[in-house]
Amino acid sequence: MAISYSLELATRSSSETVAREIRDVARELGLFDPEVTAGKVLEQGVATKIGTWIRVVGTKPRPWNPVSADLGFTPTVSIAFQLDKEQDISRQQDDVIRLVSGLFARVSGDAVLHHQFEAIWLLRRDGVLTVSEQQDIWPPSRLAALSQPFHRQTHTFAEV
Repeated sequence: MAISYSLELATRSSSETVAREIRDVARELGLFDPEVTAGKVLEQGVATKIGTWIRVVGTKPRPWNPVSADLGFTPTVSIAFQLDKEQDISRQQDDVIRLVSGLFARVSGDAVLHHQFEAIWLLRRDGVLTVSEQQDIWPPSRLAALSQPFHRQTHTFAEV
């Protein structure tokens, strides 16, 4: 089974814009080669230099979406992060946080980063960023990768 995370965004930015911004952040962090295009990130997904597969997709509002139902906003763009189990998982998770933090500096709106609707890693709502209180998810080194001010608060999805 794949280890995957989703960043769900309620933003006025198009999926094309988000793909371009995540590509640019990944390039700045040295995770993507210069030839990676926003179109590839949007259409088929692209793996980082250490194997994390990233794809941006536009989403259609669904009334049964747990983000809408439990967190009060409707995602318009989603970014999938699928980790390569043959590589260092913790390093890939650190890269996901660095990518998300860089994206937050460029794209506004509410957002949630979660692991398969089971664990909410972070939530940005009305411009306020909160990160889970779970120490195993957020060791000090990972917290230091966030460039935005944040509060600690654990959020959950309702039980299904």
